[in-house]
Amino acid sequence: MRLFTAILIGILALFQYDFWFGKNGYLDYKEVAAKIIENKTENERLMQRNQMVSAEIQGLTKGFESIEERARMQYDMVKEHEIFYHIVKEHK
Repeated sequence: MRLFTAILIGILALFQYDFWFGKNGYLDYKEVAAKIIENKTENERLMQRNQMVSAEIQGLTKGFESIEERARMQYDMVKEHEIFYHIVKEHK
């Protein structure tokens, strides 16, 4: 009877080992679940960035006003007969 009990405990231990440490076991499941959450947050960030880029592209293809605004903001371009004042902060 003791041998039978020892064999059953050994089989149970073997199944537990496979469950926790085997291929596709509980620890692998936890790692993959963490990676899925990480990838979902990354996808959300990339979707927001893509929406911003898409809106910018739509603005640039729709009209001349957005191109003019972009040139003014990024490259400090001015129209003809305009005066551009650049105020520099004094470093103390």
